[in-house]
Amino acid sequence: MFCCTILLLVSGKAASFIALNSYHPFALNVFFINYTFVGDGIFAVGLIAVMFFYFKKKQEASTLLFSFLISGVAVQIIKNLVDTPRPHLFFEHGQYLYFIDGVTLANHHSFPSGHTTTAFAIATVLVMLSKKRNWQFTILLAATLVGYSRIYLAQHFLLDVIIGAALGTGCGVFAVYLNANAKSIPLSWFKLKRIKTSDSFPSPSSVQPV
Repeated sequence: MFCCTILLLVSGKAASFIALNSYHPFALNVFFINYTFVGDGIFAVGLIAVMFFYFKKKQEASTLLFSFLISGVAVQIIKNLVDTPRPHLFFEHGQYLYFIDGVTLANHHSFPSGHTTTAFAIATVLVMLSKKRNWQFTILLAATLVGYSRIYLAQHFLLDVIIGAALGTGCGVFAVYLNANAKSIPLSWFKLKRIKTSDSFPSPSSVQPV
């Protein structure tokens, strides 16, 4: 992520996109056309359902669901507030020559990458709940490949992917915290409400003249 950020700052939006996206063998085309759906909402819902019904891990499934919903809402709000063009619309005819046949290209709402956000939101939860480092690395690599697939398929710029990864990570961390403290949060709010109420109505002894 750090190297990608440096590349973006040094090269800029258009040049960094082309630098990462100028090698398109047929095998990679087929792979990324199919692999990009790992960041799709349908895949996320399917994974949550498998965790809940097949593996019977209700706590983990609910945390994944929280991360998916929170990240999805955040992405849609940002996309509608910041309507930036996607590569297909951004580049003039002839500037970029590697659009893949058969891939339906969107033109608007490029920032941030929704697939990348979803992938990292789910991956962050799985990494935080997993105790095996090998699995943690594999999960993060899988999410990173989703991000790169969005660039490879000319659906997003590097900036969209970086921010999507950061946003998804933040939503994942928040979902883990929220689910871990789900029982204590209402109790804390109730105690805080009681304190405010008692402060608003002081006892008679506290208003006696001295």
